[in-house]
Amino acid sequence: MADTPETLIMTLEGGDVTIRLRPDLAPKHVERIATLADRGFYDGVVFHRVIDGFMAQGGDPTGTGTGGSDEPDLPAEFSREPHVRGVCSMARTMNPNSANSQFFICFDDATFLDGQYTVWGEVIEGMEQIDALPKGEPPRAPGKIVKMRTA
Repeated sequence: MADTPETLIMTLEGGDVTIRLRPDLAPKHVERIATLADRGFYDGVVFHRVIDGFMAQGGDPTGTGTGGSDEPDLPAEFSREPHVRGVCSMARTMNPNSANSQFFICFDDATFLDGQYTVWGEVIEGMEQIDALPKGEPPRAPGKIVKMRTA
């Protein structure tokens, strides 16, 4: 995958978040996120579940936590990579092979998720923008992805 992008720029209302992609851990998930981002899929999508001290979840075009893209679900690409502050991982249902477009970014260590969710990236700049997202399940006025593209 020589043409796999290395980073993703997620522009939030407060500024940019730079995410280093990890195709070494989850090549199919990285490809999915990058493809959807470059297609404009995530533009305008909210963070519908933001739990202080845990994580911010987004990537559902319906904003409800039940939606996804029109692409097929992905098979799990679990790894030993720890879920720590800044890690980007895929959300899924109880079915381990149900990740589609929803993802979450850890605010803090959440190592109890290790080996059960697919890690596909890590925030390398702009984590303060994630920290500033409105909290709630769902937040009263959810934070929104203005634009997300590979870089």
